[in-house]
Amino acid sequence: MNSPSAAVGVLALQGGIAEHLDHLSRLGVEGRPVKEADDLEGLAGLILPGGESTCLSRLLKIFCLAEPIIRACRSGMKIWGTCAGAILLATEVIGEQPSLALVEMAIERNSFGSQLDSFAVEARIPAVSSEPLPLTFIRAPKIVRTGPGVDILLVLDGYIAAVETPGILATIFHPELTACLAFHRYFIRKCGLVPADVLDEAVIDATWHTSSWTRLAR
Repeated sequence: MNSPSAAVGVLALQGGIAEHLDHLSRLGVEGRPVKEADDLEGLAGLILPGGESTCLSRLLKIFCLAEPIIRACRSGMKIWGTCAGAILLATEVIGEQPSLALVEMAIERNSFGSQLDSFAVEARIPAVSSEPLPLTFIRAPKIVRTGPGVDILLVLDGYIAAVETPGILATIFHPELTACLAFHRYFIRKCGLVPADVLDEAVIDATWHTSSWTRLAR
């Protein structure tokens, strides 16, 4: 059992918050919405969800959360950014100012076009799972290059789709919008926590459906 303080936070300013909380719950880990600096206390990890990166960057400043998140990361708290969250982590955002700038990578916003150009594929990511994983891209960015100390987990059609450092994971797709638990399990373990289903490595949760997250929406 994880102790009450062994929780994973989800930045709860804008974007896909409840979907991540639902996946954490399915793996037996406490998910904690993070809206102010005090909410970071005792977290093993923090998920920066997909949403609108420019809006999220401004809200981080308005709620005085950027510096506390950077300090917590440097003190050992793990971070995972999905889609817009990955943009927040990049040291270079093409055509814009970076936000948290915690990962040596350059990223380009809305690289695939409009919402109508969203798509889903399957790919093998050996570091995360031996099984093919469903990946959902919604107005996704592209990671166009990485710097020293950044490991590339997935390349698709010439662009980088997932990277990590010892303390940070970044994906340009949305694992929380599928029944796949593999990425959340991977991040939970990266945080030093133990998923409840540690003996069950199933990739897909058959009980999940597209509205599962609504039970946690506020």
